Order: sequence, then structure tokens, then C-alpha cells
Amino acid sequence: MSTLAKNTAFLTGASILQKIVAFVYFAILARFLGVTDTGVYFLTLAVITSVAVFADLGVTSVLIRDVAANRSEARSILQKTLGVKWIAILLAIIIAVAFPTVLGFDSSNIVLIWLAIPIMIADSLSLTFYGVLRGMEELRYESLGIFVGQSLSSIVGLLVVFSPMKSIALLIIALATGSIWNAIFSGVQVVRRLGVRSMVPSSKNVRPVLTAAFPFFLAAVFVKIYSYVDSFTLKSVIGDSAVGLYSVAYKLTYAFQFLPLAFIGALYPRMSSLANNPVDLKKTFLDAEWYLAMLMAPIVFGIAALAPEIVHTVYGSDYAGSITPLLILIFVLVPIFFDFPVGSLLNATGHQMTKTKIMGATMLINFAANMILIPWIGIPGASIAAMISFTSMFLMGVWALRRKIHVTIGEWIRTVGGFILAGFVMMVVVLVLKSIVPWIATVPIGAIVFVSVSIGTRSLTKKHWVHVKTLILRRSYGAIPASNA
Repeated sequence: MSTLAKNTAFLTGASILQKIVAFVYFAILARFLGVTDTGVYFLTLAVITSVAVFADLGVTSVLIRDVAANRSEARSILQKTLGVKWIAILLAIIIAVAFPTVLGFDSSNIVLIWLAIPIMIADSLSLTFYGVLRGMEELRYESLGIFVGQSLSSIVGLLVVFSPMKSIALLIIALATGSIWNAIFSGVQVVRRLGVRSMVPSSKNVRPVLTAAFPFFLAAVFVKIYSYVDSFTLKSVIGDSAVGLYSVAYKLTYAFQFLPLAFIGALYPRMSSLANNPVDLKKTFLDAEWYLAMLMAPIVFGIAALAPEIVHTVYGSDYAGSITPLLILIFVLVPIFFDFPVGSLLNATGHQMTKTKIMGATMLINFAANMILIPWIGIPGASIAAMISFTSMFLMGVWALRRKIHVTIGEWIRTVGGFILAGFVMMVVVLVLKSIVPWIATVPIGAIVFVSVSIGTRSLTKKHWVHVKTLILRRSYGAIPASNA
């Protein structure tokens, strides 16, 4: 196996394990904390994650690109990045201190957010250090780090949960242990390769770094706003309990985004190499849509069919109010999955600013929809707002694609329609059967139905699979476009 293929396998495998650990850990927390405290915990992390974009300013994306292009200059590149980074971290700390007060959070929320600031600092540093290793194609360390970090946070967190002193503050500290581990571990790996002097920040000639980083920063800001404006609005309009109920639907839905991210990492360089070949570019795009439809359809329709059972079994009856938001929000994965190849193609063909503008428009649509729908219909309004905004993002991206390729509605439906139909039939079968047999038994039956209908509609054939497998192996690894992060 090539080094690039190994890198992809390492990172994808670690991401899957990390998501499994994170899913189980959050489910346990939700049961023990209760709806309101889960909302407080989720909101604290939402604020810190949102503010974290100011602790990076997009410079890590530039660092990865520059180190990959010129490894001999990796030390000076890191020094310049750190020169920007420490100022950016200071700016982020100031914003983190002021932000919750501006939003009108109560004092207990504010203290928790301040307590989470070390997480933001450690994550920002590890992001940069892992960025250096990515540029050097040393992803096995990042793969190990993210899994060990998540496991460490989960173990310490569980000790807190089952102790007499359990509190949200201690759970925040538990989460910090994993972040600090990643910062130290990644920093040590960089020092081993570039020496201790590489950690000395430099302020020389950093303006080009900031200029190059600005589009990445802008895209990250857009992503964070439309990712968390729903939670902030729910907090302001309804309260922490609404955030707690919505967090279950949110976590279950967006946990699956790592699947298209892993695939796009392999697809992006392939699209870049075909930027001036519209015929093959179109074929590759449709192949990507086919592959992602195959992954997405059973997840979306399967969870939609079993949402009540999943929520009650995993999180408990206190979270019954999460079922309706989940039933709506899970369908957001349809436009999200299909949009990844769109964004990848736009970035690969030099239209990254077009994608950034689309993300900006998506942010505005999402913000407006949340402001209107949440006061009107409550928690489901946040799910509907997400569906409206991400569908708009996908449609705007498809419209922008006409500059490079022309894909008709008929071609697209013929590519993905069979899987959508298979998912729908599977959902209907599971809905009928779960009233007759234990719901867990419907999972393998549903899988058999999905595969059978996919084969019956000729959406799943040996020719299809071999072609996409070849695509992945030919270009095993590539930088994930920042706009899709």
C-alpha cells in the first residue's frame, strides 16, 4: 500500500473510532446530566468552537499547503504561523470572554465558557502542529492523537459522571485533558522533526500569510455561524432545555459528516487533475454523487424509520422531545452529502471564492430562517431552518457548476435516484415491521431490502463499484477543501 493510501486509511479509521467513542460518551452524559444540563454543556462547547476560528484565522490551511510544497522551509513556515497564531489566540480569548455577555448569558454559563478557554487554546495549537505533520504526509500521528485524545477525555469524563462530585465544570476540565494531550503530543512530534527552534514565533513577513489565509478564515466563520446560530437562538428564545433536546438530534445527524469528508479527501486531487477536462470531470462528479448517495440513503432513511426507538433506547424517555427535530434534521444529510462533490469541484477548478460566497449566502439564509422559525414553532424550527439553508447551498452550488460542467436533472436522478428509492422502500418496510418484531431485528432486514432494491434498479452493479474503487486508489489522499470543513 502506498504512503498516501496508508495516510487515508489511518485518518479514516481513527475518525470512525473517535466518532464511535464520542457518540457513546455523549449518550451517557445526556442520560446522567438530564436535558437542561446537557443543553448547558452543549452550548458551552458551541461557543468555544465558534470562537475558535479567531484563534486560527485560517493560517493552518496555508501552513499545510506551504509545508507540502516546500518541506525544507517547514521550520520558518511554522515560525511565521506561530507569530500570527499567538496574537490570534489572544484575540480569541478576548472574544470568548466578551461573547457570552453580549448574548446575555447568565453568570453560570459565562463561568463555564471561561473555563473552556484552555480547550480552545490547546485545540488551536494542536491544529497547527498536526498541520505541519499533514504537510509532511505524516498522518499516522494525527490519527493516533485524535483517538487517544477522545478516549482520554471520555475516560476522565466518565469518572466524573460516576463520582459524587459530578458537575458540568468538571466535565469541561475532563474534555480539556484530551485537548491538552493532543497539543503536547503533536508538538513533541513536530519538535522531533524540526527542532525546538521551530517553536519560536516569528513576526517577519507575516502579511502574505494573513492575506493567503483570509479566504479560509472567512469560510470558517460562515461555517461556524450557520452551524451554531440555531443553538444560540434556542438558548435566547426558549432556554437551556431546548438546547439539550436539540443537541441530541444535532449530534446524531452531524456525526456522519466524516464519511463524505473522508471520500472528498481522495476525490479532490482527482478533480484538480481534471480541471481542464470537462468530460472526465463530469463523469467523476457523477461517480462521486453515486458513491455518496449509496452511503447517505441507508443512514438517512434508516434513522428516520427508527428515530423514536433510537432516542428512547440511547438517551432515555426524557429526550422524547428530540424525536421530531431528529426526524426533520436527519434529512439535512441529503443536501450536505450531495454538496461535498459540488464544493470540491468548485475549489478544484479555481472557483473557491464562488464557494465562499455561497457559504456566506447560506449563513444569511440560515440566520434569517432561525430567527423566524424558532420563535414561531420552537425546536423543530431549528431543524427546518437547517433543511432550508443546506438545500439552498446545494442548489446554489449546482447552479455555479454550469461554468465547468453541464449535468442535467435527468442525469443526476439516474445516478442517485435508485439509492433514494431503495432508502425509501427500506424505511417503509422497517416502519411496518417494527410493530411486529423487535425494532433491532429490523436493522439487518432493512439492509437486505436496501441492497436488493439498489441491485434491482441497477444502481448497484459491479461496474459501478469497480470504477469508484479505482478512483479512490488512483488518488488516495488529498487536502480536504477548507470550504467543506
